[in-house]
Amino acid sequence: MDKNFLHVDDWSLDEILGSLDLATEVKAKLKNRENYKPFKDHSLAMVFAKPSARTRVSFETGFFRLGGHALFLGPSDIDMGKREPAKDVARVLSGYNDMIMARLFDHEHIIELARYADIPVVNGLTDYNHPCQIMADIFTVKEHFGQVNDLKIVYIGDGNNIVHSWLRLASRLPMHFVCACPETYLPDSDTLEAAKKTGVSQIEIIHDPGQAAKGADVIYTDVWASMGKKHELEERKRHFKEYIVDTKLMAQANPKCVFMHCLPAQRGLEVTDEVMESPACIIFPQAENRMHMQNAIMISIAGKA
Repeated sequence: MDKNFLHVDDWSLDEILGSLDLATEVKAKLKNRENYKPFKDHSLAMVFAKPSARTRVSFETGFFRLGGHALFLGPSDIDMGKREPAKDVARVLSGYNDMIMARLFDHEHIIELARYADIPVVNGLTDYNHPCQIMADIFTVKEHFGQVNDLKIVYIGDGNNIVHSWLRLASRLPMHFVCACPETYLPDSDTLEAAKKTGVSQIEIIHDPGQAAKGADVIYTDVWASMGKKHELEERKRHFKEYIVDTKLMAQANPKCVFMHCLPAQRGLEVTDEVMESPACIIFPQAENRMHMQNAIMISIAGKA
């Protein structure tokens, strides 16, 4: 197993499945308040170019509950690529800490961090992908359905970093993955083709949300304009007005279909309040599982399992 976690498909299928099992074990230990401290006397440097409540709270709380100390470094502390290059940050933080988690804009910065760091690096998000989120998502799917194979996962909205991570997971784990997005907001073509080329999953990109939702086990969405693109929201509203997840869309799916969202959600835009408050919505167990899955990821790459 690589000492870093930068993309979902950096791991083999066996490593992915093993980490899901480990997340189950670690979650149970924390729920039972067991004295489980694999990171005792360890420190985690958390580098945030992009702010996030869930990412900070889940990593900081998780690392603390595993016995370690997490240090928050915001944009004013480390202005990655501007104040100093990522390769310098990597080597400085390696001298003080045992692990780095970084939530950045530029994907090349996470690659450079990992290349020059002597300690494990976890990708907390970049503009290109969000691997910890997707691992938490599939962990949540496993908890809910009791399985992870051959489910129909339907993503409605922008072909963004969430979609790229689902595509990379689909190159390891068999599923029917459908991205329903406007023609002008497609996912990265190289990532799409690479996932299709593996032949592991059935992958579709279509432009009709209703058609996409038919037979879905999971309907997933995200904000129409991610951080760094908020200035495009009014323009995007025109393109995404047919891509709202409402009760009519959910009715096209399987009767036991669940709704997922990586949060924060803009209720009334990409999803209605009615769907968010429905029995089909599992977004809060999904949010909690960020901590448990990230704990398993950190334990795995640190060789603490």
